[in-house]
Amino acid sequence: MTRDEGRPTSVHLDQVVPAAGGGGAPDFASSPAEKKAAANAIEQHLEPDTAKAGTAAEDSTTIAVKEFDGKEAGGWATSGALKQAHETWQDQVARLLGRLAQEKTALRSATSLFQTTDLGVETRVRAVSPLDKY
Repeated sequence: MTRDEGRPTSVHLDQVVPAAGGGGAPDFASSPAEKKAAANAIEQHLEPDTAKAGTAAEDSTTIAVKEFDGKEAGGWATSGALKQAHETWQDQVARLLGRLAQEKTALRSATSLFQTTDLGVETRVRAVSPLDKY
């Protein structure tokens, strides 16, 4: 049956939306301890491991660039391409390390930001109202 034959073209869902509504997980928040653990994991594992991986090919790339650039190699274009690829790699590693540092800082400051905001809201809510005198 085609649409032209009178078949309904509306969408049909095979399930009912949950009472709490659709969407993500019910608890998006994380505890200060979880944020601290994540920041520490970045600092103790991801940053050093990324830096180490970023320099892993340093020596071999330098040697290859020199070998392909030498007179006996005929000055191949490979040397310049390797050098450019290595510079791009170093730039990407530096950017990734910068991003990891930003994430670590954000995780460490998020807890104090939320606590400060909560205290500020509490202070404004508990402020004395002119109606309290009556």
